[in-house]
Amino acid sequence: MGAVLSVLAAFAARRARTLARTGAIAASVVGTISLAAGWSWGALLLSMFVSATALSRLGQREKAERVGSTVEKGGERDATQVLANGGVYAAAALGSLLVPSPMWYAIGAGALAASAADTWATEVGTLAGGDPISIVSGRRVAAGTSGGISLVGTVAGIGGAVFIGTAVAVVHWPVPFIAVAIGGVAGALADSLLGATVQARRWCERCGEPTERLVHTCGTPTRHAGGLVGFDNDAVNAVCSGVGALVALLLS
Repeated sequence: MGAVLSVLAAFAARRARTLARTGAIAASVVGTISLAAGWSWGALLLSMFVSATALSRLGQREKAERVGSTVEKGGERDATQVLANGGVYAAAALGSLLVPSPMWYAIGAGALAASAADTWATEVGTLAGGDPISIVSGRRVAAGTSGGISLVGTVAGIGGAVFIGTAVAVVHWPVPFIAVAIGGVAGALADSLLGATVQARRWCERCGEPTERLVHTCGTPTRHAGGLVGFDNDAVNAVCSGVGALVALLLS
């Protein structure tokens, strides 16, 4: 039943153009594992997915215009993006099936809260407009630049962590609300720090602009300009989820 529901949800998301074909396949797998672990696992995953989708669709055209030349990916999420944000949660669900333990609830809740906090901060912060500041240098950076933060985005990120913490309390998981909320905020903070320091950065010689894209919107191949080669935004998101899981587990 969980597999059927997951495939139907992924198909609907594919039709709504929020998931690419590979993203729909990955989402079906993640959803099936989560629902197999229990209805509460599926309900929490769905709450995260619905909130993230709603925020991504809000002001979609305006946000694309602001960050389109900077961010590597946009629009439909592919398999890598789905697994970067939901892989740790799915692993926790699988762990609860194979070796039942309260720790899996803390890991899953923290991972999901971190992904929600990061997504809410990015979507709302971008929609609010204005140039964010680097979390490391404090200097103004272009909208969409990894490691850039704003007051509105930060508040939204905290809201995302609190949202998942509240949802976890509603389904009566054995994880303290404060552990989930702090785990989510810690994960989003780690995302910003890694994005500003070790995430791969690129440069378009033709436009003279920083970007994360391999090929800039002008059609010019970009060159590596800093950070770790291959350590892209998806890798940062995966670490963000892992940090949220670890912090929530330790606080639980």
